[in-house]
Amino acid sequence: MGLLGKILGNSSEVSVEKLTEKYGRLIADGEQIELGFQLIRDTFMFTNRRLILIDVQGLTGSKVEYKSMPYKSISRFSLETAGTFDLDAELKIWISSENLPSVSKRFNKSIDVYEVQKYLAGKVM
Repeated sequence: MGLLGKILGNSSEVSVEKLTEKYGRLIADGEQIELGFQLIRDTFMFTNRRLILIDVQGLTGSKVEYKSMPYKSISRFSLETAGTFDLDAELKIWISSENLPSVSKRFNKSIDVYEVQKYLAGKVM
């Protein structure tokens, strides 16, 4: 991902091996990381059981919040694709009966957002 993409908040894909090496302690027995993305310091990854959001906080990054969202808690999601002059696509996820999306992530054009949507649809439906 280029510097402009990072400044604009676009996510880029991260290998499963790299995610497993760094965040393997978060994974339960029988759970596997299947897909993951990084946005500057924050990371979000899809496992075979849940969505995990990793929010690095503060200037030093020593404080980290880990959010776990089982797929059964996701009530709906939307995908807005990048247009001709847009630099990004956006995925929004709603948890349970909340009116506003709980998660909103942007993807640069190098990510096939249709594949991300297909993956999520397969887990949620």
